[in-house]
Amino acid sequence: MLQALCSLIVTASCLTATLTWTTNASAASPGQPVVARVEMKFATGEEIVDVIAKGDLLTVVEDRGDDYVIVTHDGTRGAVDKVNAVELAESTAIYTELIEEFPNEGRYYTLRASAWWALGKEEKALEDFNTAIEKGYKEAHAYSSRGLFMAARGKHAEAIEDYDRALKIDPDDITPLINRAAVHMGQGEYEKAISDYSDALEVRKNNAALLRQRAIAYKAAGKLDKAIADFDTIVDADAEDVAAIMGRGYIRFQQQEFAAAAADFSAALELNEEDPVAWNNRGYNRYQLGKAEQALADYNHAIELAPNYALAHQNRAWLLATVQDESLRDPQAAIQSAEKACEINSYGNIGDLSALAAAYAAAGNFKDAVGWQEKVVEIAPPDVKTFAEKMLTRYRNEKPYIADPVAAEKAEREAAEAAAAAEAEKKNAAAIREAAAKLEAESKLKSKANANGEVESP
Repeated sequence: MLQALCSLIVTASCLTATLTWTTNASAASPGQPVVARVEMKFATGEEIVDVIAKGDLLTVVEDRGDDYVIVTHDGTRGAVDKVNAVELAESTAIYTELIEEFPNEGRYYTLRASAWWALGKEEKALEDFNTAIEKGYKEAHAYSSRGLFMAARGKHAEAIEDYDRALKIDPDDITPLINRAAVHMGQGEYEKAISDYSDALEVRKNNAALLRQRAIAYKAAGKLDKAIADFDTIVDADAEDVAAIMGRGYIRFQQQEFAAAAADFSAALELNEEDPVAWNNRGYNRYQLGKAEQALADYNHAIELAPNYALAHQNRAWLLATVQDESLRDPQAAIQSAEKACEINSYGNIGDLSALAAAYAAAGNFKDAVGWQEKVVEIAPPDVKTFAEKMLTRYRNEKPYIADPVAAEKAEREAAEAAAAAEAEKKNAAAIREAAAKLEAESKLKSKANANGEVESP
């Protein structure tokens, strides 16, 4: 790809055509496609290095006000006036003109289909995708594009069928392979997704984006060690890949390797100290390591950076309500943090509501703790409803939150049984002493009577 910008030559015949167009009211952002309104040529000196045909898709690199810096399909980098390019959603008229001029060129139907899709006119998009293939446009791109459309509409089987066709036509193009993997991920078929990403990585060795996607698939499949290995490969090649470091840290947290996870989030913060998620995540792992004071500082910093970061407020509430260190425990501040989290999430997040109930219980306000915990029980999914109900019972019994209510119940039961046994033993010992004393008193009386010559009646 040329590093310097090529000069632009617009052909005279096309220049006349552009006079009827007006400059875009909106502008495309970097990474978005725009469509050429006219034929344009890029040249370095006297040499033509690339030709942009009317209707070609160009990728925006930079918006410079009156023009775009773009990259062509072949990798040529240059600048085009905005008057000569239009966003995809505004390009249907261009492709309609091309279809009228070249009615049997299926490629233009595929391109117009993408424009209809960008406009949200799905039925017209599907009609054009199908027409392109009916017109004999059997390139891999025709099926791959329709596959993307089908996947977006939730028609996963049709999407995979189109991707399969595209791969048969052009096995060297891994784009349909990657797109098919994404569909498999959406369907929860993680092993198939892993297989597709692995095949794509055979072509693009150690590609960071593909490794990251495969790591996510491994994570979803429960193969955490393999996910870690993919993130390791990314970080080994680029020690400043924050996304990979963060992803690895989260998996290490799932593996309960809290020290390693905290180290990853610390590394991420060295690269970007303005990331509230990294602060929150490091705080959570520090708390698991028993570093409550440092965890609280991390939560506070996350909230400073993102005042409406609900999860950081929720985590802060849990810490302040349940921490063992009494110098840090602050039930009233916990209530405030939990209420803030609830407000941000419109009182619809079960974690926020649970934290609010626990905070009220920590403050000794069991009436409100019960009220909020009842709401938790109402919305709790089956896998957490039993726990939620146990916590509701604790609050009704005016007992504070505890992470393991089953163990707590067992310990309380065993303590009660031990206390009852001790009390029974105490009473038994007292009874034995009383009986012994009685026997001793009776024995003394009998001895005294014998000494006085008294005879015991038969």
